[in-house]
Amino acid sequence: MVTPEENELLTRIGPGTRMGALMRRYWQPVGTTGEMHGKPAKRVRLLGENLVLCRNEDGAFALLEESVPRGCTRAVYPVAELGGLLWGYLGPLPAPLVPQLDGLVAEGTIRILGSAVIPCNWLQIMENSLDAVHTEWLHGHFFEFIKESEGLKISLRKKHVKIGFDEFEYGIIKRRVLEGHTEDDDDWKIGHPVVFPTTLAIGNASPEWHEYRFQIRVPVDDTHTKHYWFGAFVLPEGATAPPHLLDRVHEYETPIFAPNGDFMLDSIHGQDIMAWVTQGAIADRSRESLGSTDRGITLYRRMLLRELKRMEDGHDPKNVIRDPACNGVIVLPLEGRKAQRSDGFEALFRRHQVRYSPIAEEILAVLRSGRAPALAG
Repeated sequence: MVTPEENELLTRIGPGTRMGALMRRYWQPVGTTGEMHGKPAKRVRLLGENLVLCRNEDGAFALLEESVPRGCTRAVYPVAELGGLLWGYLGPLPAPLVPQLDGLVAEGTIRILGSAVIPCNWLQIMENSLDAVHTEWLHGHFFEFIKESEGLKISLRKKHVKIGFDEFEYGIIKRRVLEGHTEDDDDWKIGHPVVFPTTLAIGNASPEWHEYRFQIRVPVDDTHTKHYWFGAFVLPEGATAPPHLLDRVHEYETPIFAPNGDFMLDSIHGQDIMAWVTQGAIADRSRESLGSTDRGITLYRRMLLRELKRMEDGHDPKNVIRDPACNGVIVLPLEGRKAQRSDGFEALFRRHQVRYSPIAEEILAVLRSGRAPALAG
């Protein structure tokens, strides 16, 4: 259980807060290159601050305070471009390097980028990613119930036999053994990571289906989070893609509510959003009762507090990179054959928010070509 005071420390990220100071040591997405095309400036809210993302005469981007008292100097923050995203840094200078995560720099891929503002605190979104067993219930039992109420009988649930969480250089690796599988399966042997402090890396790395996928959670303020869904699809052997799919990152807005205001429970991310938002704007952790399956959440909280102390002791916190030799391409662990994806790639594809991308069907057409027909499952 977390006390109200501890919950305040963990969740509040505005100016002058301790957790806000930690989050300011990391580059945070503040916009996209696509939305700034032909636009000189746009307003940005980040870590509880009102800012302006603008482009100067040389075409370079900068991040400015939106307003300052008369006679005061306006703060100017650096901006970097990577993976179709514009990243801002609000911490002390000199700024560290922007981590070159593998999927963000992979060449020759079809890249998509969805985004939405989620009306809740950033921490409950991150903690959901450390709750491995929620997939069995929220995306298994619950999804089956939704489909059966529509007259469709499906079977997706797989019981978790074992879960594990290991800290590594860039964050935490999540592992699981599902019923009918063993520790020799990639779900356990390789696992997939939460990149500290606010990114979930998922996807698949087999020759037939190689996809990088990142969920980047950006604290807008204490009660709102800008969520980016980044995907990069590697062309299977023998497949080709038209140039327009490869020449840019394809951006789109991701709906989080149905037109009538209901949650969109027929997709994996819609189910996650429901779980995040219904905890309230800021979850009350003083009322929680954690069990053995929640040890990923407790590990993540301990890491936040440990890295906060490390920063306050005058050191760079975890995953702050300054040496270029350590920032070539950061290759993250990623399963090659996801054991739980038993109903086929296309069915899973259509249950994710990627289905809202305007090029979704074109992506599927490319992935079906060459060796890709085996993906249908």
